[in-house]
Amino acid sequence: MDPILRKYASFEEMKADEYRYWQGRPVHERMDAVEEINLAAYAIKGIELGPDVPRLQRPFVSLPCPWR
Repeated sequence: MDPILRKYASFEEMKADEYRYWQGRPVHERMDAVEEINLAAYAIKGIELGPDVPRLQRPFVSLPCPWR
């Protein structure tokens, strides 16, 4: 399979095409890409994370809804 080569007239056009590509991918594929980028960033800093380290977790706070 040959790679697809594209020429863009402007940086904005390239970014818009990249945005459309990622919006067209399934959520699990986007999350895998984010995880890969995070691991690469940690590797650049010299930090190696083990396979059992939980990631992408945040504390959730439930706020009362005044109209319910």
